[in-house]
Amino acid sequence: MHRPSSAEAEVAAELADARPELASRYAAELPAARAAVLTRLWRALAHEPLPWIARRDPGREGLTLRLSDGRRLHGPHADPYATDPYTTAVRLDRTSYGDPARLLTDLRVPHGSAFATELAHSVASLALSRAGQGAHPEGWPARDWEWEQRVVDGHPFHPNCRSRPGFSAAEQLAYSPEHRPVVTLGVVPVRADECLVTGRWPEAMRDRTRDGERLLIPVHPWQAEHVLKRPCDPAGDGIAAHPLMSLRTLALPGGPHVKTALSARLTSSVRDISVYSIGLSATLSDFAEELAARLGGLLHVTRTLGAATANSPDLAAVLRESPQEYAGPGERVVPVAALATTELPRSPAWSAGFTRLALTVGLRLLELGVALEAHGQNLLVVLSADGAPVRLVYRDLADIRVSPARLARHGIPVPELTGRIVTDDVPTLRRKLFGSLVAGSLAGTAGSGTALRGALEAAVRDLPETVDLAALRGEALPTKALTLMRLSPGTPGDQWAELPNPLVAEAF
Repeated sequence: MHRPSSAEAEVAAELADARPELASRYAAELPAARAAVLTRLWRALAHEPLPWIARRDPGREGLTLRLSDGRRLHGPHADPYATDPYTTAVRLDRTSYGDPARLLTDLRVPHGSAFATELAHSVASLALSRAGQGAHPEGWPARDWEWEQRVVDGHPFHPNCRSRPGFSAAEQLAYSPEHRPVVTLGVVPVRADECLVTGRWPEAMRDRTRDGERLLIPVHPWQAEHVLKRPCDPAGDGIAAHPLMSLRTLALPGGPHVKTALSARLTSSVRDISVYSIGLSATLSDFAEELAARLGGLLHVTRTLGAATANSPDLAAVLRESPQEYAGPGERVVPVAALATTELPRSPAWSAGFTRLALTVGLRLLELGVALEAHGQNLLVVLSADGAPVRLVYRDLADIRVSPARLARHGIPVPELTGRIVTDDVPTLRRKLFGSLVAGSLAGTAGSGTALRGALEAAVRDLPETVDLAALRGEALPTKALTLMRLSPGTPGDQWAELPNPLVAEAF
């Protein structure tokens, strides 16, 4: 009989007190949540360059990992692109494990204890997310945030797909998009001369009634309570907003989206907003708009309307256009992560068309000198009235990469950018795009290596030959080594794994 982890027990106790009607549904969802997180963890163990795995031995009955201390870990064959849970248990020597947190604890690897705690949170939060789901309304969503609410399971390949340490069960229900809440944002007044502002900060978010002008910076209520530890001005009756997939970004009344600072670790990253990104936001927005115009209408980039920080990553906000601004009559703009909740990817013809569109845009921009981080949250597709993919929309430029050398080669003026966003390193540029778009968005939409290969094969034959396309066809496919990164807290930046290339016949 399974003994619940402390995270599972804590959520159960909170629900018994605060939302007893969800308690039994939560308990019923726990086994499937463990399998979903274990599947993601097993994928990482099977494919990431973890230093304590000495050898991987595939066989007819699955995959055996030989650990450097002599132990053996056995589980099913691991399709690196599969999204349906297929791992209910793995065996470490003679002991079977169905709980990913207990498995990682007993592996006794460096930094495994902290990561095991995160995995336990991921299981508990995923079960809670599923327990809180009712039936979706009939038909396709009419509003942008309703698409975001459909993504219940989080990142399709990260074991920390729903890890939300620091959030109580009540806070998850109150703030997480899959629970469909309305979140009331507060504002913190800050003297304008103490802020860094780029773009145009809206007049409605300025306060001239006190000594000197103050900016009203929108603040997430979790951030106000747990990080700023100060009450927020309620801005009249408060700003009623709908949380989007990233949880810290919300749709405001009237259409704009606001990205707030949320200094909590969700999946891999702490979701604050760096002063660096605020400083570059207006320049990046103008540059991206000009570059997208070179793609003949296949891509739109949501404009940054204004960004402000009180010179602190814990108190900042970015206002952006809603992607819905780029929908024509009868069209819908759908986050790529939400496509899996529709019937569309089940059609090979549709999948090939969407893959062709995404690769056309991504490879053309890469050739010009910009690598998008085109994962399922940042990338959206415009669908015609009959569901055909016609254009792409991209949001959140904070983690793209820009190559001055490639831009100059095409006669494109190089914007005034500094820091990590600027690089001419070809592997870095390709990893950014291929790891997010192919191993992320396209793989997550396809749902398996076989389906991804079919979509890619149908798409690439129509694409113009470039050195980047040749690399995509012939080299291993890069993906972020998300588990290795969580087990390497002293190593800054991204780390990478190489996956079998779906375009190579021997890969599957």
